[in-house]
Amino acid sequence: MGRGQRYAEAARSLGRALAERGHPLVYGGAMVGTMGAIADAALDAGGEVIGVIPQGLVDREVAHTGLSELHVVADMHERKAKMAELAHAFVVLPGGAGTLEEFFEMWTWAQLGLHDKPIGLVDEGGYYQPLRRMIEHMVEEGFLRAEYRDMLRFDSDPWTLLVSLFRGYSTQKDSRA
Repeated sequence: MGRGQRYAEAARSLGRALAERGHPLVYGGAMVGTMGAIADAALDAGGEVIGVIPQGLVDREVAHTGLSELHVVADMHERKAKMAELAHAFVVLPGGAGTLEEFFEMWTWAQLGLHDKPIGLVDEGGYYQPLRRMIEHMVEEGFLRAEYRDMLRFDSDPWTLLVSLFRGYSTQKDSRA
């Protein structure tokens, strides 16, 4: 869960916001860490939660068994491909190397034109500010086009982030947008 409860609360807040806006949560299918927190919050708020998890993690008993749907796949590559297929947008919570690896892959796929889905990062407590500075440095040094930097949305408030990602998209449940 990271250091302190703020990351778990950001995950729960995002889960509730997705459910309240009528967006299904597509995520890694685990019951532990911030993944478990977001799934439980979305479910508790009446949302649809779709997990995608490799068989190896099911074997380790970390799969969430109370989801709307659980897709068990062969490996991490298949997991990312299935999640990308099912998702309408990508929202990145604070996390470790695996989180960054998945974020960079989805962002790279967007740059290559493999998808045109919005990408947002929940910047709880400024967690992603060092990454933002690095991305800006990449632009300044000519390694990244400004248009690729501009594909990303950062916000500390999950609700505001979702509104910016889904501008123009609303559901009957969406009463706050």
